[in-house]
Amino acid sequence: MRFIITKNIIENVIASMQPFLEKKDASAITSHIYLEIANTKLILKATDYEIGLESHIDSINEIEEGKATVNGSNLLGIIKRLKNEDIIFETTGNNLVIKQNKSIFKLPMYDASEYPNMLKDENLNKLDISTLNFINSIRKITPAVDNNNPKFELNGALIDVKNDKINFVATDTRRLAISHLQNIANNESQFIIPKKAIIEIQKLFIDEASISYDETNLVIQNSNSKFFTKLINGKFPDYERIIPSNLKYSLSLPKSQLVESIKLVTSLFSNIKISFTSNAIIFESLDEDSESQTQIDINLNIEENFYLAVNAKYLLDFLSMTNNENVTVGFNESNLPFYLEDEKFFTIVMPIVLEK
Repeated sequence: MRFIITKNIIENVIASMQPFLEKKDASAITSHIYLEIANTKLILKATDYEIGLESHIDSINEIEEGKATVNGSNLLGIIKRLKNEDIIFETTGNNLVIKQNKSIFKLPMYDASEYPNMLKDENLNKLDISTLNFINSIRKITPAVDNNNPKFELNGALIDVKNDKINFVATDTRRLAISHLQNIANNESQFIIPKKAIIEIQKLFIDEASISYDETNLVIQNSNSKFFTKLINGKFPDYERIIPSNLKYSLSLPKSQLVESIKLVTSLFSNIKISFTSNAIIFESLDEDSESQTQIDINLNIEENFYLAVNAKYLLDFLSMTNNENVTVGFNESNLPFYLEDEKFFTIVMPIVLEK
């Protein structure tokens, strides 16, 4: 195998493949990136069996067909140090040789024929949805996906395809985040995407791509890349029973003033109390060792005073994902879960219970 390629082209692709490599065991073939020259293209693959990426590059010169594997981390380390000029790659014996000007590097290879097969995209169900809408919807709920919950299904986002809409759902048990889109042509189904995959999807795809799935895999691909992830096998909690059927108060509030006030009182401590009166919203830190307070003067037209006590991170996560100048805050009474909404995105937050 041999080819010549410009540094910045291959560096970008090799860098994008780092999250898909086995990091704990450098002796595993899955710590390697697979390279193959076929049909005048360079094909690169990386996978740790749970998640994977395949990319194609056309802009290569002086090619000889063949295939190789090389440790992905070491390869990136070398490429980063080279000049932004052409690089020669060729196989010699059991090594991949990398040359630029008078610099030469040799990296050991494994048997490329033993590299794991990437997922075949046959017999998959197509998810008929705009890639941009898919990514925007999943981005909004990402902060609410749990990290190391013993209930594995909570370490991912549920895609719940209903007859009339598609719900994107995540919960860390302290909050429930839901973004939804209209369902035009998809059959009803449910699947859970792991958090790692959710994060990588947002990095990889900004243009239109096809999205497909079956009971165990999700595949997203465009003309240059194919991404796959294993899905989480489990039953997501019945999230719809948590959604309130009615709210005593539903207030439209200025987002920028909320963000400014929350950040002011959380400079030392993240738990806050927000009190609502007929003509003001008062923000107070719940830190016992110091005192922080500010307020927004605003006519709320409510009949009785309420308060919300909460970890401010949940509020700021929600507000950072909203698009409009105003957001809706809904509640029934103090010490009960409350509701945050911006168009097709809402979050229900469990409060910190205070003694009345």
